[in-house]
Parts: sequence; structure tokens; C-alpha cells
Amino acid sequence: MLTTIHPKLPMRDKAATKDYYINKLGFRNCGSADYDGYLMVEKDNIELHFFEFAALDPTENYGQVYIRTNDIEDLYQSLLDHEVAIHPNGPLQTKPWGQKEFSLLDPDNNLLTFGQSGAE
Repeated sequence: MLTTIHPKLPMRDKAATKDYYINKLGFRNCGSADYDGYLMVEKDNIELHFFEFAALDPTENYGQVYIRTNDIEDLYQSLLDHEVAIHPNGPLQTKPWGQKEFSLLDPDNNLLTFGQSGAE
């Protein structure tokens, strides 16, 4: 039986990725050790892992994660209040398929899309 998923995304600079996820998005470090070239962060019930890929060209990175939330409007406003850049094509909106969604890009162009069902 499957219980959880922890996406692994590429990062060029562990310090920059850590700063973005912890200080801008409100995640925290998880795990009991700080591994060289690897980062694990968590927030609520979400855990993301990052592996060092120093040669990554962000313009060619297609890493993507879709994260469901049950309070998308407050999350969106909180990110705006903390001056987190929202993807130019990804402001909060209700999509034709009924999901409320918005997107942002991390320092390595990993696309994070947040969504909430219209029925929630």
C-alpha cells in the first residue's frame, strides 16, 4: 500500500535552495543529518527532497511538483505578503477543470503548482 511521496528535484546551490524554501516558503529542515549535496524540507504534510546538480541549466529544467492545499487563498496571500514571486503565467485563478491554482518557480526553475479543488 502506498502512503506518501517525496519528490526529488534538482538544485544547483544548496544554500540558495534552503534559503528559498525555509525563509520564503516557510518549510523547515527535516531529517536528523545534513547530507552533503542533498536537502530535505517539510511543511505540514509535504516533504520535498533536493539533489545537487551543479551543472543544471535552469532554462532547461522541467522539474515540476503539484501540491494540493485546503486553504489556497490564504497561502497565496501569505506568499504575496512575503514578496515571493508568483510565476508570470501562474497567478491564482480557477482553471477550466475546476481547480483553483497558482504557480511559482524556485531558484532552479522547478515549477511548484499549488491547487485546491473547487468543492473544498
